[in-house]
Amino acid sequence: MTLAGRVAWITGAGSGIGLAAAHELAAAGAAVVLSGRRAEPLAHAAAALRAAGAQAQEAPLDVADAPAVARTAQAILARHGRVDILVNSAGLNVPQRFWRNLTVAGYEEVVRVNLHGAFYCTHAVLPAMRARGDGLIINIASWAGRHVMALVGPAYNAAKHAMVALTETINIEEGRHGIRACAICPGEVATPILDQRPVPPSPEERAKMLQPEDLGRTIRWVAEQPPHVCVNEILISPTYNRIYLGGPDLSGR
Repeated sequence: MTLAGRVAWITGAGSGIGLAAAHELAAAGAAVVLSGRRAEPLAHAAAALRAAGAQAQEAPLDVADAPAVARTAQAILARHGRVDILVNSAGLNVPQRFWRNLTVAGYEEVVRVNLHGAFYCTHAVLPAMRARGDGLIINIASWAGRHVMALVGPAYNAAKHAMVALTETINIEEGRHGIRACAICPGEVATPILDQRPVPPSPEERAKMLQPEDLGRTIRWVAEQPPHVCVNEILISPTYNRIYLGGPDLSGR
């Protein structure tokens, strides 16, 4: 139970990578707070964790709503007295994602959730982390945070590249205060976000991808490093990397 006594706040925790992270961090002994826009999946996930003996609570939240983020962070701090680990996993893309069909509203939604949401949550917990001289922020970026991809469109590419940069600014400024940040940049992961692609991949194609549990274990590994170790960035992909090899649904142009 390497994370016993720690408190982890996970966004996007109703499904996919965020949910897998909640399970892994809880298994390591952390008390977990699950946030996401959909209250019912959060409640189900938190109840399942509690039934397994974990300390878990749900905190429904739209991370694109800055005042709501601030209120939620304050409520978590009031209840637990600390946030040791923040996992910014909330993310989305829109089906109409290319220059030929991307709307201003679609662009703004992608950037608000993927980038601004991570900033709002980080901004909300940093003062308490700084005061304690300890804290870990894990940002779930993307392969598109390192390599521009036609498949995901300009808004997602821009937001995830910015998320990687945002992560490193935390290490530049806050490492002296004992605060560490890691950008995890996965290739294709078989999560519900794939359903928003113009051509969703088949079950056979999804089976070749990284699975949410793979990222959950990766997040746990980062969280279990000792305080003097900062894992700045992880670039991780399936062995059968369709970004290199191609696939019937991958053409975005």
